[in-house]
Amino acid sequence: MAVKLNPDKEIVKSVREGLKRTGGYCPCRVQRTEDYKCICKEFREQIADPEFEGFCHCMLYYKSKDNDKDKKEN
Repeated sequence: MAVKLNPDKEIVKSVREGLKRTGGYCPCRVQRTEDYKCICKEFREQIADPEFEGFCHCMLYYKSKDNDKDKKEN
């Protein structure tokens, strides 16, 4: 499993500017709750799911699947 920044530098720049404006809360959300503090609760739960692969809600981070387990079994 690996969590990396989006390779699109423009998206990263835009989201980081939004995070600065909102005090660290997801700029894509209207509500300002602890669940939406970056890294948001939704993405933390997705990170914990070994079957999930994809971007967080605001597209800042990308989580790849854990393939190390598959390599060990072969």
